[in-house]
Amino acid sequence: MTTHIRTNLDKDTMDADMAVRTYKPLANVEKIFKTLKTRDLGIRPIRHYTEDRTRAHVFLCMLAAHLTWHLRTALAELTYTDEAKPTGGDPVAKAERSPGAARKASTRTQANGESAYGFQELLTHLATRTRNTVSVAGVEETFELLALPTTTQHRVLELIGQHLERLKSTAA
Repeated sequence: MTTHIRTNLDKDTMDADMAVRTYKPLANVEKIFKTLKTRDLGIRPIRHYTEDRTRAHVFLCMLAAHLTWHLRTALAELTYTDEAKPTGGDPVAKAERSPGAARKASTRTQANGESAYGFQELLTHLATRTRNTVSVAGVEETFELLALPTTTQHRVLELIGQHLERLKSTAA
């Protein structure tokens, strides 16, 4: 089966290869909504009957998709994401993984020897960090105790631009 992609742009503005390369990432939109509603956020289908509620629901889904995209991009070195995708060549041909991504997937480790994660696995690992409210017998006041991050959790904080000192000051 042959699929044709048409554009109203002239060939000088967008040639056939560029049209295919521009169109291919659009397939990710459906994938993004599917993963948002199932794996990433677990949002069930919600049926809205007013225009405002429908718009709000779509806005929240797009906001979540945008956040997820930024997280996946920022945390790429910790996951199996191909950070050096080969470019050029035939845009219709099957995409090939870079040697670094193939090594990461086959060894299940990052370049530094630390474990590599699937995105969901990484989120699960991040969820193990806890903040506990501690009370001592005979003392009325309680205090918050934030668990020390694992090496991976610490690296995630660095990759998303958070620093432990800033988190400690906001936790107080």
